[in-house]
Amino acid sequence: MQIHGQPRSMKLHERHRSLSQYSPRTDLAMEAHALAKQGGRSLTGVDESHEEFDGLNVTRVRVRTKVAERRLGKRKGMYVTLEIPGLRHRDPDLQERVTKVFADELHRLLDLPKDASVLVIGLGNEHITPDALGPMVVNKLFVTRHLFHYMPEVLGDGKGYRSISAVSPGVLGLTGIETSEIVRGIVERIKPDAVIAIDALASRSLTRVNATIQLSDTGIQPGAGVGNNRKALDKESLGIPVIAVGVPTVVDAATIANDAIELLMSQLREQVPGNAASALFDQLGTGEKWHLIREVLDPMGNNLVVTPKEVDDFMDDVAFVVAKGLNVALHPAMTMDDANLVTH
Repeated sequence: MQIHGQPRSMKLHERHRSLSQYSPRTDLAMEAHALAKQGGRSLTGVDESHEEFDGLNVTRVRVRTKVAERRLGKRKGMYVTLEIPGLRHRDPDLQERVTKVFADELHRLLDLPKDASVLVIGLGNEHITPDALGPMVVNKLFVTRHLFHYMPEVLGDGKGYRSISAVSPGVLGLTGIETSEIVRGIVERIKPDAVIAIDALASRSLTRVNATIQLSDTGIQPGAGVGNNRKALDKESLGIPVIAVGVPTVVDAATIANDAIELLMSQLREQVPGNAASALFDQLGTGEKWHLIREVLDPMGNNLVVTPKEVDDFMDDVAFVVAKGLNVALHPAMTMDDANLVTH
């Protein structure tokens, strides 16, 4: 067998296509953990727990060691993932439950005094729908920093409300400025006690697109979801805690194609045992198959990703849920009814 005119062994050696390098793109820690454990491989330094609620599942992954950090490709810290399969069906009752769980999890990660100030950063390009989560959430937030300064009567005695400011810094291609530079300048000027960064992510499963929310205390790399990583926003770079909130909005096209071919070959093996096509396919290792498919889909090395055609509606719904959850979590005095009024 030859690939592009070169012997298979030579080509695979040149590209280092091995099982250990099988790494479908994912920003979800729970998916990275599952991939690391494939084939019965052991992995220490990671704790994972699961909790089920009515209509949603919560998975908590804590990366404890540098070795686990390298194996997973995820920084040390806590990752909380909410899986809500029904979130894309516009169920108001489910959205209400998700908002409460999300707000509780964020409150635990944030762990700030009631009078602490928070800066919310909406990362992404508002002109590209799957990458517009950050700006969409910021547009729906109840910001209060200016009210404390200019309209304190709106907040009554101010107790139970935090000073919240928010900004969508855009992307490097539109501003010519690194997002980290913009955020660092704002932080130095207004001196918040913490930063919450909102960004679109990538999953390895279409079922999790716009139906999953991940929170972490490790910071974030702007553009990670579309494979365009910039300088990280984290405690080391900003000097204050940085909570990352992300929703997967895209899936790597090579991962989808790989899963589809694996399913097809599995059916072929059952229905036509010993057929030449599946036998030939089985000669390739897991990493070899995935890299070969990726090469076919991305011959020029582009990052080809896929998003559902209903992405506009999905994004609006999930941005509302995230913004409402933020409003409830950031303002201790805010009830769910209050959040319904101010989340727009």
